[in-house]
Amino acid sequence: MTTEPAHATIEIGKGSERLSRKEGRERRRQGKMAAIKRKRRGGLAVQAKKPKRNEKDATPTAKRRDMAEEAEEEDRDRIPGPVCKGKWKNKERILIFSSRGINFRTRHLMQDLRMLMPHSKADTKMDRKDKLFVINEVCEMKNCNKCIYFEAKKKQDLYMWLSNSPHGPSAKFLVQNIHTLAELKMTGNCLRGSRPLLSFDPAFDELPHYALLKELLIQIFSTPRYHPKSQPFVDHVFTFAILDNRIWFRNFQIIEEDAALVEIGPRFVLNLIKIFQGSFGGPTLYENPHYQSPNMHRRIIRSITAAKYKEKQQVKDVQKLRKKEPKTILPHDPTADVFVTPAEEKPVEIQWVKPEPKVDLKARKKRIYKRQRKMKQKMNSGNTK
Repeated sequence: MTTEPAHATIEIGKGSERLSRKEGRERRRQGKMAAIKRKRRGGLAVQAKKPKRNEKDATPTAKRRDMAEEAEEEDRDRIPGPVCKGKWKNKERILIFSSRGINFRTRHLMQDLRMLMPHSKADTKMDRKDKLFVINEVCEMKNCNKCIYFEAKKKQDLYMWLSNSPHGPSAKFLVQNIHTLAELKMTGNCLRGSRPLLSFDPAFDELPHYALLKELLIQIFSTPRYHPKSQPFVDHVFTFAILDNRIWFRNFQIIEEDAALVEIGPRFVLNLIKIFQGSFGGPTLYENPHYQSPNMHRRIIRSITAAKYKEKQQVKDVQKLRKKEPKTILPHDPTADVFVTPAEEKPVEIQWVKPEPKVDLKARKKRIYKRQRKMKQKMNSGNTK
């Protein structure tokens, strides 16, 4: 009877030991999870636990050094907190995509703009048969309020739409003189995702349609402050200049030492066609009177080359007619030979000796060849007999 309660007490003691071990494991896991969360939040580094001092370990040992090295490694691998704790208020998002039928240069230009604008989004190419009003729905699906749409026609003409979706306004441009980053290979460089400065020509403030385009370009090309994908640095500048009734786009690097500018790329020229009140349509607010369509430009070039060809043919016909006309014989003018001086008369020399004949080497070779040929024919005929 005395042995049974003793066994029971031993079993209870084993169970309590197991429970205490489980609790210790859970506490260790919770401590590790808390340390990982502190790292992600960018808080202070987790300090290594100091080993307990015993009488035997009075002097510094190799274990303490290992613990110190581990703490240093944790400090290195710690995820830093955000550089700026400002709030992202300007929620501008730009959709950059194109229609089908674009060439390689347009595709590279589109990729360069996406790389320079961290607040941009991409989408698949749109079919040519779809109407442009569909782009407003695509912008709504992508949660974008601005759009840059490249429209290709005849595989050689490129048009760019800048639109404020879905209420407008929107502007249509003809893109000319495209040079991409890969093509230029300029010496300038900038940080990816950095915010640019926008520089505008003073002519943008003189006319109302240029003022409207200036506001549209500011809202599209300026990177919002505190954007998650942007870097808090300003190391390049976008310039928009007006020359020859066109907008010239350039991208320059700002050098820190002397604030000099070095071009990065890409570069292109925008020839304004129309400004619409709505997004991709609506009433026309402005139409460029200086604009000439590429079809008309090619037609004028063909007409100029055709006119040159016609002139050449006409000159040839006139020359033929002049040759067929009878020549008019003019009467002799007695005063024509007044200032003519007679040439000196050379003495006539009579040659009494016959000149030696010139040796013709080619004729001599031909004679020798004929003789050899006749001799061969005679020899061949003799052998056959």
